[in-house]
Amino acid sequence: MHSLETERLSVRPFTTDDAAFILELLNEPSFIQNIGDRNVRTLEDARNYLNNGPIASYEKNGFGLSLVTLKETGESIGMCGLIKRDALDDVDIGYAFLPPFWSKGYAVEAAQAMKGYAKEKAGLKRLVAIVDPVNEGSIRVLEKIGMSYEQMIKLAADDIDLKLFSIEL
Repeated sequence: MHSLETERLSVRPFTTDDAAFILELLNEPSFIQNIGDRNVRTLEDARNYLNNGPIASYEKNGFGLSLVTLKETGESIGMCGLIKRDALDDVDIGYAFLPPFWSKGYAVEAAQAMKGYAKEKAGLKRLVAIVDPVNEGSIRVLEKIGMSYEQMIKLAADDIDLKLFSIEL
């Protein structure tokens, strides 16, 4: 997994040193509502999440969720990356940002860079994204990076219906 730079952002692989940020982000009410409760309640939980999630994905797939920071200040503001889920045929793009950094174009900027990485470095031909139908902000981000609604899906039998977006790269 490589680091990416945009006009305003740095996107780099997570390390276990990012556990405090992960603890904060994954316990945001908006994260729990829109993405799900990952049961990360302590720094140790956050380190385990990083080791078993993004860091394991870098080793297995060559990509994963990455930390997004502001270039100007180095402040951690969110995550964005590529995820290979067992329930999906294609790799999907995911992102989450702390609420103070919403509606500033950061998610679009990071997702656009990750989309380029998916095509140019990971060699993907198609990218998908899944989103709760009520998460209008996230849907706007997907549309702004050129993705189109394809169909409703469930990742698991007991899961909610999700909108699947896709783009040919």
